[in-house]
Amino acid sequence: MIRQTVTIHNPTGLHLRPAGMFCNVASRYKCRVCFEYDDVTANAKSVLSVLGACIKKGDEITLICEGEDEEEAMEAMLQAIADGLGE
Repeated sequence: MIRQTVTIHNPTGLHLRPAGMFCNVASRYKCRVCFEYDDVTANAKSVLSVLGACIKKGDEITLICEGEDEEEAMEAMLQAIADGLGE
């Protein structure tokens, strides 16, 4: 299992479009991909879980990847966030 804390920089946080992109990237991998925010752990492969976390610009989340391709998944998730999740 690997963990990495990252700050969300999207102007509107993780609303529907970037949340969908976030989930699409996570879903490409076999490993479990989730994140922690405000003492809640959410499934990064579920749009409803991501939207339910109500993540806004400037919020920090901790990504957690666990499984056979965890390193590749973490790298892809961090890159997608750095690239602005399509925005």
